[in-house]
Amino acid sequence: MGRGGENYGKRENAGAASSKQETFPAWARDVKQCEEKYQVNRELGLPSAEVEKRRQIYGLNELLKHEPTSIFQLLLEQFNDTLVRILLAAAIISFVLAWYDGEGGGEKEITAFVEPLVIFLILIVNAIVGIWQESSAEKALEALKEIQSEHADVIRDGKKVSSLPAKELVPGDIVELRVGDKVPADMRVLSLISSTVRVEQGSLTGESEAVSKTVKVVPENSDIQGKKCMVFAGTTMVNGNCICLVTEIGMNTEIGKVHSQIHEASQSDTDTPLKKKLNEFGEVLTLIIGMICILVWLINVKYFLSWEYVDGWPTNFKFSFEKCTYYFEIAVALAVAAIPEGLPAVITTCLALGTRKMAQKNALVRKLPSVETLGCTTVICSDKTGTLTTNQMAVSKLVAIGSRSGTLRSFDVEGTTYDPFDGKILGWPVDGMDANLEMIAKISAVCNDAGVEQSGRHYVAIGMPTEAALKVLVEKMELPEKYASSSAPGDPRRCCQVWNKMVQRIATLEFDRDRKSMGVIINSSSGNKSLLVKGAVENLLERSSFIQLLDGSTVELDKYSKDLILQVLREMSTDALRCLGFAYKEELPEFATYNSDEDHPAHQLLLNPSNYSSIESNLIFVGLVGLRDPPRKEVHQAIEDCKAAGIRVMVITGDNKNTAEAICREIGVFGYREDITSRSLTGKEFMDHPDQRNHLRQNGGLLFSRAEPRHKQEIVRLLKQDGEVVAMTGDGVNDAPALKLADIGVAMGITGTEVAKEASDMVLADDNFSTIVAAVGEGRSIYDNMKAFIRYMISSNIGEVASIFLTAALGIPEGMIPVQLLWVNLVTDGPPATALGFNPQDTDIMKKPPRRSNDSLITAWILFRYLVIGSYVGLATVGVFIIWYTHNTFMGIDLSGDGHSLVTYSQLSNWDKCPSWVNFTASPFTAGPQVFKFDTNPCDYFRSGKIKASTLSLSVLVSIEMFNSLNALSEDGSLLTMPPWVNPWLLLAMSISFGLHFLILYVPFLAQVFGIVPLSLNEWLLVLAVAFPVILIDEVLKCIGRCTTGPRYSPATISIKHKAE
Repeated sequence: MGRGGENYGKRENAGAASSKQETFPAWARDVKQCEEKYQVNRELGLPSAEVEKRRQIYGLNELLKHEPTSIFQLLLEQFNDTLVRILLAAAIISFVLAWYDGEGGGEKEITAFVEPLVIFLILIVNAIVGIWQESSAEKALEALKEIQSEHADVIRDGKKVSSLPAKELVPGDIVELRVGDKVPADMRVLSLISSTVRVEQGSLTGESEAVSKTVKVVPENSDIQGKKCMVFAGTTMVNGNCICLVTEIGMNTEIGKVHSQIHEASQSDTDTPLKKKLNEFGEVLTLIIGMICILVWLINVKYFLSWEYVDGWPTNFKFSFEKCTYYFEIAVALAVAAIPEGLPAVITTCLALGTRKMAQKNALVRKLPSVETLGCTTVICSDKTGTLTTNQMAVSKLVAIGSRSGTLRSFDVEGTTYDPFDGKILGWPVDGMDANLEMIAKISAVCNDAGVEQSGRHYVAIGMPTEAALKVLVEKMELPEKYASSSAPGDPRRCCQVWNKMVQRIATLEFDRDRKSMGVIINSSSGNKSLLVKGAVENLLERSSFIQLLDGSTVELDKYSKDLILQVLREMSTDALRCLGFAYKEELPEFATYNSDEDHPAHQLLLNPSNYSSIESNLIFVGLVGLRDPPRKEVHQAIEDCKAAGIRVMVITGDNKNTAEAICREIGVFGYREDITSRSLTGKEFMDHPDQRNHLRQNGGLLFSRAEPRHKQEIVRLLKQDGEVVAMTGDGVNDAPALKLADIGVAMGITGTEVAKEASDMVLADDNFSTIVAAVGEGRSIYDNMKAFIRYMISSNIGEVASIFLTAALGIPEGMIPVQLLWVNLVTDGPPATALGFNPQDTDIMKKPPRRSNDSLITAWILFRYLVIGSYVGLATVGVFIIWYTHNTFMGIDLSGDGHSLVTYSQLSNWDKCPSWVNFTASPFTAGPQVFKFDTNPCDYFRSGKIKASTLSLSVLVSIEMFNSLNALSEDGSLLTMPPWVNPWLLLAMSISFGLHFLILYVPFLAQVFGIVPLSLNEWLLVLAVAFPVILIDEVLKCIGRCTTGPRYSPATISIKHKAE
């Protein structure tokens, strides 16, 4: 865990303690007490002088801007990586040695500086990428500020101040809110101007529908969803208008607390599992490099330090600084050989390719390391509203009256969105709509203030989601045949338009909390007035005296019919459906002549909402519908895929418990008959749970309802502390802190707020939960491929180390110089390693359990295999060097064509004593167009004359590594079962690498830079003869691996059991 995660709980408690005396529970106090506490009169507002005083105390109503991490600090953080530090040290030492060689009278050739400059360039690019990723974290906080309201209508000094900048509000201000306003601060509702006030606060609380507000007090320990008399900053008024009292501003608001939590979570970013593994690898590598460098020096100390023994004591010490420096350069070359310099670049390339693949599956990755982390996800914590569900209310059941009293008809309605063409009504009458169904359609279309519009490829609700769902139902019901010709086919609003054209709305009886219904008085084309009503089923039944039958006739509502309707209502409520009933009234004597005229006596009745219940009496009940925020079609299969892949799904939502449980049963998180008493808790119940960790460790799915942002954060924090790799999904402001804290934050692209997107690591372009599951599969595949090329590159580096170590141990001239090794590591190895990232995905990749985040990149067996391969690489590169000096032929290949002189192995291993040899001569030899002569100093045959042998060593190294890339196609699979052409990109990459090697061999300028010469055909045959056995050796090792898989892996399989055990 990072620092922020560890201290989260402590900080929260400390903050709570410090602010305890200032917190006033306005939601638990009546209006008069609130006015007294804030010393304000709602009619007059605060005086200007008092406003200034309070501003000095409370500051401005705006979110704090946290000081961003400085560029210099971010730069230093990029060098916390162990591999990076080793590279930096090697580059600095190489640069100093290159400079020293030049100052010492030697030529300051470009080759001496290529190595340090290239390494510096790698480090600079790596730092730039790291800084760019780190700095993007602050954007989530900036996006949060966009949610804040900019203006407010305030009463001050007894006057109304319109469009006052919202940042100037202080606690105690009186604010008027209207439909469409964004709430500027946390406020206590003092009075309702309209009969109802509804606020859309789902982005803050996770509720799936707008919440009705009241002036009545609620218990002091209510959660945020239960504070019905409070409105919160950043939420939106969707219905009515009211007068409010500002209680909290700026960072003390609920949205301010979210801001603080996002900042805390951003401080606790932890390394990805791969980065941890690479850091561990880097530490081991440092130790190994140190030991080998010391060993090389000890082996060669005799060459730069000598002494004589006199009376058993060493005396007459002779020290050669030049030779000491030379062997120090060998140690540096060893360090360069041991470090896979190209690894950061190849990992970045592979992750970038992975992001492109994921983008094709609608998963937009914002942070590259997230691609790999996805692969070891063990828990997905998913928000319900908008993630598992569509966040679009839809009618799922329609219940109409039958052909006689005491009978009902039920229709299931397909579709999960506001698209009128999404699904149909099952069991719909073949001969079209009867009179009863017509009345239901008419009420749904006319007694309705919402609408549905097409926005791009999607349909969106205009107004209340519940009412928009009824409009969609009307379109699915279609029109009676007698009206069908009066509309344009294909128009998604045609049915509602036809119903509304047939009547004229002359009055609206607004919804209120007491009668729980809405009514409209209409004037039909015949001039008759009638009342259409929709609302809570129980309330409508209480005020209904009749029911309408299938044929349109009306009969008295008897007890049996009423009980039957209530029984159906209970069944639908058990399935978490929100039910609405429909009724109408045809006799309205007081409104017979009313036509919206304000002077008409009936108009006075409409001005007083207390009269609405009496107007809506003696109703004729016609039917009811069940609505819900439905689950997405593909989620059930995605949940099953998660179970098969060993990934636990936890649903964390702000919605109520019954609704959430019903959805979880439907999508497969819980079984339909499963006892979920211990698996379904509210956020508050979880926070009070005596053993939170063991609750989270339960197998299978879990549900947390009525969850607040801090609850979500705490759940994610505990899971991470328990070693889980957590992916958190969400779309609202309330999800942002947990998205930031999770290993993988996944935001919704369509319904998600900008705050959620900026806090996330990945954005789903289609808001589809199943896309996460597909992305996890892609992440696993990418990790497997990354393991392949990491093993490939590391095995290559082991070979280079073995080569240099053998050279130093045998005392022969240096075979390869650092710049050649750097070229192999960066350029030659790069394309095959990248191409291994294109290995095809295993068909059963989502049938395996997730890998543990502490699983080793390289097992003991793999390490042994590559030590064997590395040893062969060392033997081959050093061996071909020795063969050229000591043999005219090898395996029937003639090597005498260039005319070089042969020496004995003893002479080669003691080449530094050449000046003392008597009559030693070396013949000239050719390499391409060049002729190398040693007339003046025959001993140069072991210095400048080693260029051909060095080229052979380099060519063997390149060839072996190309063949070794074929070995890396599969960890244990033979090339006979997984032939090279399963990954054509690898064959292309090998061609590119060989092409690059030919380029530096046969372009004179480049050959000079790298200190090599062209090779003849016979010499190439020697290279291939020495290099090819690496395939045969690894095939034997793979065969042993396959034969011993069971015994070798059984202990590990046992240890996969949960850490708690």
